[in-house]
This record gives sequence, structure tokens and C-alpha cells, in this order.
Amino acid sequence: MLEDRTTAASAASWPAAYPQGYAVVDVETTGLARDDRIVSAAVYRLDARGEVEDHWYTTVNPERDPGPVWIHGLTSDVLEGAPLFQDIAEEFAARLDGRVLVAHNAVFDWSMIAREYARAEREAPVRQRLCTIALSKELGLPLANHKLESLAAHFGVVQQRAHHALDDARVLAEAFRPSLHAAARGGLRLPLLECRPLTEWADRSTPRIGRQSGGGGYGGYGSGSWRPSRKRPACPYPNPGRYEPGKPLKQGMRIAFSGDTSVDRELLEDRAVDAGLHVATSLSRLTSLLVTNDPDSGTSKAAKARQFGTPVVDEAAFGQLLLDVEPASEA
Repeated sequence: MLEDRTTAASAASWPAAYPQGYAVVDVETTGLARDDRIVSAAVYRLDARGEVEDHWYTTVNPERDPGPVWIHGLTSDVLEGAPLFQDIAEEFAARLDGRVLVAHNAVFDWSMIAREYARAEREAPVRQRLCTIALSKELGLPLANHKLESLAAHFGVVQQRAHHALDDARVLAEAFRPSLHAAARGGLRLPLLECRPLTEWADRSTPRIGRQSGGGGYGGYGSGSWRPSRKRPACPYPNPGRYEPGKPLKQGMRIAFSGDTSVDRELLEDRAVDAGLHVATSLSRLTSLLVTNDPDSGTSKAAKARQFGTPVVDEAAFGQLLLDVEPASEA
């Protein structure tokens, strides 16, 4: 009887706005760049309460060097007979369909998946993603860092094969379930972000890749942009230099973004442009400020910021700075 009451109370308190299903995903890749490829993928499908429904795993022939074999363990010989991405795209899509994509550093997994679907001239049927790093921060979990192994250890989940897509997805699914229930108990709004499919090149002259008969090469992928073309007017103000902590931003400053954000990235960039700032797609010695919620991440922008001594603030601090941007100096 007590168990029935507890179950009923739990059902009554579960947030009605929470998603009805999740696809916990992990992909292993040939590298971290835009033109890198997926070499293996795994999906654990979960119901609305985070209970496992089923799981799926596949290797993928990247049609190129497999990259860091010492990390993912998949050699060229192993991948030679694996299916191409376009051969598994339909099955992968069926696993994602109608669900929230959940991943650890979800912006990376989603970007890699979206690019593969763009190459296959298809769309991944997923419209929202949830990053377990962002969720752990929202929950205030006492983690030493935001690595998957730390999240797993916090919830007592034992990892058997790190950097194997299927085991990483299993570990994440098991750690996500108690995180989801903790969020539900606290009435927390889940940090869901939009997944925009990549269906076109910014440079329409860049040829699309087809199935290659040889190894190694990439066809014509090098110069295409993975984000749909979006022309913004050039910043009319000169760059006044680096941001100085404790002082306001100044119009013309070059702002770079890295990693997942709670506010949609394009909206955040639009707010920066509206304030008279220059949104930079890369980070250099001229960059005034890097905005990232995870300054210790291994992204190229975070690494360059450390190398160049570029000031770094998180998304919340940047939002406050946007409220009072100093006008550009008159010539």
C-alpha cells in the first residue's frame, strides 16, 4: 500500500512539460574538426522516466584514416568492412525519431551527427538536445570536473570500456536517469537546446561527397560551411582591444563563443551584434573575449584563449555585460 502511494505521488509530481522519451547517444570520431567523421555510434533509448527501452550500436566506415586509434580502438582493418554512414542513416534516424538527444558535451555529438546526415543529404529527425554537463551544473552536483568518468563515479556507475561508444552510452544512460529524477524532484527546467538540421552549404559551389571507391580522400568537403549561410552586417566599429575584467564591454570588441550555451547560440550572437560587438568565428590574438561555460574544455578556442591570455567569462556573466556596453570612441 505504501509503495502504491509513493508511486502515485511520484507520478503526480513529475513535471508535465518534460519530454516523453530520450535517445542517449555517443559517437566516436576520427577527430574533432568539422571535416572529421564518425567511426562508431551507439544509442540507448529511454522512456519519459529514463528507463532503458533498448540499445543499438554500429561501427561506421569513415572512408579515411580512423584517427586516434589509441583512444577508440578502431583500426582501418576493423572499419574496412563496416557500413558507410548512408547505409546506417535510416536505422540511426529511427532510434532518434521523436526523442530528445542526450549526450555528454552534446554540442559535439550533435554537430558530428548533423554533418554526417548533411553528407548523406538527409536530416536527423531530432529537434532538441540535452547536455549532461549542463544538467549536472544546473543540479549543482559536487563534481571535481565535468568528465564522464566523474559523473559516473558520482552515481556509482561502473565504466567497463571507456571511449567505446556502446559502453559510454550505457554509462551515460545510467547516470542520466538519477539526474533526470533529481531535476524532476526539484521542479528544474531541463536545459534543452534546439537541434537545427544542416541541410545546405554556405558555399553552394562546394561539391557534395559521394561514396568513394578509394580510401583516404574526402572529395570536395574542405571549404564548405556546416552552418546555413547567414549574412550579418560587418561591425561598423574598430576593435578597441581586449576586455578588462571589472570594466564594461565596448562596441567593436571581438567576441568568440565556445561550447554549449543555455540560450540558443545564434540568439546569443544576435544579441552581441545588436549591442555593437563583432562576433568572431575563430579565436586569435585580436579576440577581445571568449564566452564559454566550460573554460577547461579541450576545444581549440579554449586552448588558444589559454595560449594567448584571452579573457574568458561564462554565459551568465556575458549576459550581464551585454546590459551595459560602452559606446565606441568617436574618431
